[in-house]
Amino acid sequence: MPVIAVVNRKGGSGKSTLAAHLAAWCARQGHAVMLGDVDRQQSTRSWLRRRDPALPGIAPWGIDQKNVLRVPTGITHAVLDTPGGMHGFELARVVMAADAILVPVCHSVFDRDSAAATLEELLALPRVASGRCRLATVGMRIDGRTRAGETLKAWAATTAVPMVSTLRETQLYVKCLERGLTLFDLPAAQVGADMLQWQPILDWLAPVLEPVRPVPAAAPAPLQPQPRVLQPHTPRPVALRPAQDALVHGARLTMLGARPMGKLAVVEEPTLPSAALGVHVPQMLRR
Repeated sequence: MPVIAVVNRKGGSGKSTLAAHLAAWCARQGHAVMLGDVDRQQSTRSWLRRRDPALPGIAPWGIDQKNVLRVPTGITHAVLDTPGGMHGFELARVVMAADAILVPVCHSVFDRDSAAATLEELLALPRVASGRCRLATVGMRIDGRTRAGETLKAWAATTAVPMVSTLRETQLYVKCLERGLTLFDLPAAQVGADMLQWQPILDWLAPVLEPVRPVPAAAPAPLQPQPRVLQPHTPRPVALRPAQDALVHGARLTMLGARPMGKLAVVEEPTLPSAALGVHVPQMLRR
């Protein structure tokens, strides 16, 4: 289950605004999402009670019989809104459960210093240092009529953490949250400029919220037996004599009157009388 945590030590940095919008976007994508407040006061529950039941649902923490917070059954995505001043073991416990952490930062020097201390502690944790938990910052409440955005981006360039986007200061966020809404619940024509600022954040979170599943390797095709090619039969010439037939490859050589001599056999030629040959043999040639 992908878990996104919104963290900053300083209160009033826009953590709840950022967390509520991320949960609403997940709900708009059809995910069963939970918006959980790590603070014991559970302030996000009041916002969820204002939300219209006709809108895509967002679940709060589940509380069991022992008054312990639990993730409700069936939840596929979780967004955690953390309290201000969190550090040490509490911060490490959140990092152990999170897959990505967003740190909202306002443009004032106090907000930047507080965010720098938060980033320094987060980067020292093994899960963040090894890259298993992604980390980025988001500029909040940036007045486009001032140089606040440029100042904040220059500060972000001095850190080892990317600033994925900056969100402008507008009363739309205040009005929406009072009604249990977010900018994602408004008509697109009304929030077109703000959606352009949210898109880099959603793109950065895409590998976490929508992990790419590995394509299973195709099973190797079974080996098909190769057809046996039969060589054409060459008929044996009928004009061969018996003596020549014995020299044909594959023929059986029969030796008559053979006498074993080592590993070889020598065929003794029969001695015929001279009269049987029909010719006169001189006396000197007779044996």
